[in-house]
Amino acid sequence: MIWTLVVLPVVLMLVGFPIFLVLLASCAATMAFTMHVPLVALQQYLFSSVNAYALLALPFFIFAGELMDRGGIAQRLVDLMRASMGRVPGKVPLTAITGGAVFGAITGVGAASVATLSKVMLPSLREDRYSDAYASGLLVSVGAVGVILPPSIPMIVYAAAADESIPRLYAAGIVPGLLIIGMIALHALWIGRKHVISASEVFSIRRFLTAMRRGIWAAGVPVLIIGGIYGGIFSPTEAAGVACLYAFIVSWGVMRELTLADLLDAARTTVAFSAQIMVVIACAGVFSWLITVNQISSQLVDWVQQMALQPWVLLLAINVLLLIVGCLIDPLSAILLLTPLLLPMITALGVDPVHFGIIVTVNLAIGLFTPPFGINIFVMQSMSGVGLSTIYRGIVPFLLIYLMALMLITYIPAISLSGVTILMGK
Repeated sequence: MIWTLVVLPVVLMLVGFPIFLVLLASCAATMAFTMHVPLVALQQYLFSSVNAYALLALPFFIFAGELMDRGGIAQRLVDLMRASMGRVPGKVPLTAITGGAVFGAITGVGAASVATLSKVMLPSLREDRYSDAYASGLLVSVGAVGVILPPSIPMIVYAAAADESIPRLYAAGIVPGLLIIGMIALHALWIGRKHVISASEVFSIRRFLTAMRRGIWAAGVPVLIIGGIYGGIFSPTEAAGVACLYAFIVSWGVMRELTLADLLDAARTTVAFSAQIMVVIACAGVFSWLITVNQISSQLVDWVQQMALQPWVLLLAINVLLLIVGCLIDPLSAILLLTPLLLPMITALGVDPVHFGIIVTVNLAIGLFTPPFGINIFVMQSMSGVGLSTIYRGIVPFLLIYLMALMLITYIPAISLSGVTILMGK
């Protein structure tokens, strides 16, 4: 069984097979040659893995993000944030940070945030004489915050893999996300002291009111999603559907910037991306079932307990593993692949599964912009034309900021769990 569940997947990944084929081939080989289970069971478990109500939120949130990107909502939010600032050092980077956090929180997809931010904010950063290295490093790192703040798509997938509550994970992600945003903002303030152009723009009540009038409907999106979930009005899945409807009404009926062609293109993109995610979830569900029924997880737990590792040492080792994996494969595949293996070990040491979900999410968010394969890097390069070596150079300070935040989040559980206590009372 080691050959089919461990050696075969590694070989197939090294050869370059897509992750869903890696998992599917490993599962089929294990069931056929070591367990002698009828292959019809493979089909049954593939279907049951995606037959979950919570997973309906995935295509809805993706579609909502696509509509908001094409309907001008993101641009109006950024304009509103910039108009609300006066003589603040680092005004343009702070606008990019705030805009990236808000738009990332709306879409839950890091790459979408980077694509939107690079179109909206990169010209302004260049106009204020920020280097391409700093600008690109800022935008790719801020784009990663979107997978930490609710409604995070990786958190939905983790909830399905770990059988955890989506609202609890969303609540737990708020404080860590704000912590990272605050640390990046402090760095932007420090860098912005040298840029007098952005600091000299005086606050104008007229400009602010104009931006407010244009962006008030756009600002309602995050309020609707987060307020609706924690106000008990609707579930995360229902919130995703409401977000789609709201984005369509605002973009089409109020702002009149969404065309029929944009609507169809958003639908096509949503279907393609959702299909990619769902096929991986289906195959990973079978892989997780095989790990469970063959007691591989329990054997790993016994092995870790025999080593008598301190919890902080195990958490450090898991962080290193997740950082490496996050550089090589996408976050959703990593969550589905590693959660069944790591979660039993963590819970055996008394670590809260929700806290661990935030640790996993932050690690994989870092992987989105870690050289050489972070997807945010390639999105930035394709959207801006900035060379990869320049982007790599600009990433370094933000990578250090994220790693410092990761250590705080890992070893101070209250950073994650305080949001659950405040919003849900438990």
